[in-house]
Amino acid sequence: MRRTPTILTGATAAALLLTGCTGTGGTGDGIDVVVTTELIKNWTDIVGGDRVTVDTVVPPGGDPHSYEPSPNDAAKVARAELAFTNHLLLEDHPLIKLFDANVPDGVPNLSLAENAEPYGAKLMPLVENISLDTVWLGFGVRGETETRSAEIGVRLTEFTGPGQAAMFLTDAFGQPEIYWDTADGLAENDVITLPPNAHTHVNWAFTEPGVYTLTAAATLTDNGATTDAGTATFTYAVGVNPREVRPGATVLDGGHADLTVDLATGGFTVRDDDRGELAPDTVVIDVPTKAIEAVPEGEPFAFLGPAGEEVYQLPQAVLGKHVHGEIDPHLWQDVANAKAYVQVIAAALIELDPDGRDTYEANRDAYLAELDDLDAEVAAAIATIPEADRQLITTHDAFGYLADAYGMQIAGFVVPNPAAEPSAKQVEALTETIADLQVRAVFVEPNLHARASVLRQVAEDQGVQVCTLHGDALPQDAPTYIDMMRQNASELSRCLGGDQ
Repeated sequence: MRRTPTILTGATAAALLLTGCTGTGGTGDGIDVVVTTELIKNWTDIVGGDRVTVDTVVPPGGDPHSYEPSPNDAAKVARAELAFTNHLLLEDHPLIKLFDANVPDGVPNLSLAENAEPYGAKLMPLVENISLDTVWLGFGVRGETETRSAEIGVRLTEFTGPGQAAMFLTDAFGQPEIYWDTADGLAENDVITLPPNAHTHVNWAFTEPGVYTLTAAATLTDNGATTDAGTATFTYAVGVNPREVRPGATVLDGGHADLTVDLATGGFTVRDDDRGELAPDTVVIDVPTKAIEAVPEGEPFAFLGPAGEEVYQLPQAVLGKHVHGEIDPHLWQDVANAKAYVQVIAAALIELDPDGRDTYEANRDAYLAELDDLDAEVAAAIATIPEADRQLITTHDAFGYLADAYGMQIAGFVVPNPAAEPSAKQVEALTETIADLQVRAVFVEPNLHARASVLRQVAEDQGVQVCTLHGDALPQDAPTYIDMMRQNASELSRCLGGDQ
């Protein structure tokens, strides 16, 4: 039984469709609320007080972007009388599917981020670092689906070229996950899947120079039915002049572009950040000679050829599985947005348990006052940093809201070449960014060790402090949202402000 998320459609929860339950929950210890992250648990515990029992799926210190749910998690979700996720593709798609498949029929299943805007939340586009000297080419999906649990599959159906081609993703630990590989022939498993309104980053590898064509067919699986969603052929100029392959075509040779399934039209488009919408048959994708990389050591990369052999590769640019939408889901890094989350939670609890209205409203109002104080405290701490030093370099693109709300600048985050090790050119670029901006410190997240190693090394080589910021997970020694934001503000002030 699939359950789609409930969306609040106004500044109150009046439009929330509920079962009419006004009891205190199936356990006798309060309404059973199941949430994805410890941040959401913290807010729900505070608003709900002793009228709720809150269980979280992602464990303390876990990363919602990559958490893999277990059968025990499914049983936990199935007991819910109210369910909260962040969504906006913060959580990995299997986790969202777990909620939508197991939240009982009639039980509210809310995406907080999607419901926060009517309560004053400010949503921002996700800005990505595209400082590569080749095109950053991924996959995308746009268009409406019946459920957020829908999956869009993009299968390789035809291939031409002088050598072999592969499309794969490298995870946060440097291991490849192969989606397309022509070396073993075309097969049903030559497919990559995406959730609705998302995009992902991948590597493209080619073994010989020349012109390649790859034909992709998309399908939409939604609410138990699978339908065709379009076919297109894409042309790659590998180590040859792309302007001679198809004279007059648009050459993709830099920046960020997605091969995008458009569910509304039933076809593909190439969405380029600089040039907008492009028809696939008017585009040539440039894979230049400067993109040559050596095949890494180790059996996992043997599908590319013998270790040390050269292949042409467009890198995925962001290490690890990085599926996301166009809106930055980390709203809570602006305290004003956390206030909106709290109001969504309170509205849902009041609808479900109107007898508890006075409790929920009192808890909400008291906590909102604490958040007002916190907002001022964070702003004051960051104001102690000289304006020229408010440059933020992190492991993870999770701090755009913090920068926007409190007058900082996102100077960069880790963008290694994920084929195994970052190239010397990429390390040099990161080093130059740190040196040119004369940053006093860089910031790593404790739950993202794999992404932090390059940043730590470059910072240490430059004599720059390595400090800590908490993005998606609460600090173990300060396990509340207020503690986390205080700790972040204090660390920013300590590391970037004052005398060093």
